[in-house]
Amino acid sequence: MAELEHADWIGVTGGTPWMQRMLIRWFRHTSLYVPYWCMGWMVPFYMLFHHQGYLASYRFYRYRFKMSSWKAFGYVYLNHFRFGQIIVDRFASYAGHRFRFEVVGQETFDKLEKGEAGFLQLSSHVGNYELAGYSLTPHHKTFHALVFAGETETVMASRSRLFAGHKVRMVPVRPDMSHVFILSDALRAGDIISMPGDRIFGSPRSIVCDFLGGKARFPLGPFAMAVQREVPVLAVFVMKASGVKSYKIYVRQLQGGNTAELAQCFATELEHIIKLYPTQWFNFYDFWT
Repeated sequence: MAELEHADWIGVTGGTPWMQRMLIRWFRHTSLYVPYWCMGWMVPFYMLFHHQGYLASYRFYRYRFKMSSWKAFGYVYLNHFRFGQIIVDRFASYAGHRFRFEVVGQETFDKLEKGEAGFLQLSSHVGNYELAGYSLTPHHKTFHALVFAGETETVMASRSRLFAGHKVRMVPVRPDMSHVFILSDALRAGDIISMPGDRIFGSPRSIVCDFLGGKARFPLGPFAMAVQREVPVLAVFVMKASGVKSYKIYVRQLQGGNTAELAQCFATELEHIIKLYPTQWFNFYDFWT
């Protein structure tokens, strides 16, 4: 999994451990409306000092959605504000807040989860995928989620606490590549493995797909693994809905006889979702080749 690295992106949650602990304590005693309101005022300053993410978002709306300059600028603000809400919701879940989920495709997940064979579940950097681990939970299999080892102790401990009892095991990415063997063993045992399907991180191991009117590189690893192991593949998107504590989960089974077809199917599903939720695209770098 050498592709899980990108020069323009840091795969960890921002803030020091002390700041994160303070957020969790604060969220235990407040409504989410308060941090949302604060976020609205903080976003312009974040955009001012975080040029790289701002410019990538601007180009995304300007050239992929063909928006005017002013409309694209407005959507950059909405995109950053929505990202702030996603981070707030994540820490609010650590603090004990509970969210409402509507699942589209629950029967697809249940059918595979009850079967004997393992399967691959692909995430992407849209919406709030982490919350799927608290709602779309297995009963007959163990869920092995590939995560980044650089997260703070506060984040990892909070995840472990919430995942306890949900049959979710976190598998950190390791420099010695030992996580690859753990994931392979999990599939062989008939379990579920989860990994991102949309990030290229400096490795030449990629595959080019048609995506939002251009050519974009997607990681080869997940799709090649699925084809080699002959296991089903799900794409799961957890999107923030209109209510403060409401989310909608989309479960899609991918179809494809080879690696290229499977990757293109994922790209097509991702494109469909981002057209429904254009402010929830959180790849803050130039995604296209």
